[in-house]
Amino acid sequence: MTARRTMVAKFFGRLLPMSLLWVLAFPAAAWNAAGHRISAMIAWEHMDAPTRNAVAAILEQHPDFEHWQLRANGADPDLTAFLEASTWPDDIRRDKRFYTAGSEEPTSTQPGFPDMERRLSWHFVDRPVGWYDRLLPSPGVIDRQLVALARIVGDRKEKPSARAYALPWLIHLVGDAHQPLHAASRYGPDGRSDQGGNRVTINNPFQPHASSTSLHRYWDDLPGPPWLNGSRLHSTAIALTSRYATPAATGTPEQWIDESWQIASEHAYPPEIDAAPTITADFHNQALTIANRRVTEAGYRLAALLQQLLR
Repeated sequence: MTARRTMVAKFFGRLLPMSLLWVLAFPAAAWNAAGHRISAMIAWEHMDAPTRNAVAAILEQHPDFEHWQLRANGADPDLTAFLEASTWPDDIRRDKRFYTAGSEEPTSTQPGFPDMERRLSWHFVDRPVGWYDRLLPSPGVIDRQLVALARIVGDRKEKPSARAYALPWLIHLVGDAHQPLHAASRYGPDGRSDQGGNRVTINNPFQPHASSTSLHRYWDDLPGPPWLNGSRLHSTAIALTSRYATPAATGTPEQWIDESWQIASEHAYPPEIDAAPTITADFHNQALTIANRRVTEAGYRLAALLQQLLR
């Protein structure tokens, strides 16, 4: 019997130079940890037992599986691995085993990994919104990477290590694809990108302890505090699926990203054009509704995708 099963029994292209700067400046998260865990929890609750078992068997092969289990605190180890995997691609940004291409020297490849690159460009795609409609090459490749990762996860002929590496990325990037500012940027007359709202400073009176922040970070934090976990995470997932009880059409990664781009174009930016606009109550309430709906849709869609790939 494997360690995981024992625990279950016990507990039950070439880019422009500016594009390179985009990648290096990209923040440490899309949705914060709460957003990714909410989507993962919803997905787990909507996957059938065979899919859960297949997911758990793949994640057991991941090099960080045992580390994830240290955070179980008596919870189902399979669910723990799934939730921890959902934030792993962001967690490695603070992990010294890994390196950022273009700004750091490569680190030694650890057993079970293809390499130790943090792959910042996988988290987003940069599509212009507003008046600037000249098509630029995007430094981000989430649209292509979602397709590639899904192929690896669903291919039983792939090496177990390849599928174990791909699955946390796939879980995470489905969530990223539903964050509006991971699909869009505004450009100024000089052709400079605002880097998905990272270069837009806003005043947020609804967060008194950190009222001055970037617009991107504001959207990242809307689903909940980053420490959200355990019973509170479960309760949040139940509340959201009760509010948005009908799963959205599954669609494709391209459609999810198009939805995010459309939302960013119409709703992600405050209407004020001040240097540091203040978030109004109307804007905040609308943004909260959008963020809650998007993390819920990501959960439903992740469940459907994994069931399709792993049946």
